[in-house]
Amino acid sequence: MARPLHASLTRRERQIMDILYRRGRATAGEVLEELSGNPSSSTVRTQLRVLEAKGHVRHDEQGLRYVYIPAVPRHAARKPALRHLVETFFDGSTEKTVAALLGGDGTALSDDELDRIAELVARARKEGSQ
Repeated sequence: MARPLHASLTRRERQIMDILYRRGRATAGEVLEELSGNPSSSTVRTQLRVLEAKGHVRHDEQGLRYVYIPAVPRHAARKPALRHLVETFFDGSTEKTVAALLGGDGTALSDDELDRIAELVARARKEGSQ
């Protein structure tokens, strides 16, 4: 089985990808401005080249600057990332994952959110019984 796309990323590479997904596109300088820990410009540029070699980002040339763009749309990266999270922290259990999300950790869900979740559960039940 192929490794999930994000599983091959270091912590810093994931941070860079988070920035690129949030911004949509960014130069190395723009990425550097948002990173914690004061990495050097050359380090960020190297990490962007590594991410490009791994197939996670691509670049467009704008004059003398490279503008980096995620190569995989965020919606396509979500499912494997979530699967990895569920496997790693919840023993592969969807139930444990949902229980943690609904648990009392101070992030109470609104009635609207709970209604939408209930609709998703009902739809999954209906599709599962067909």
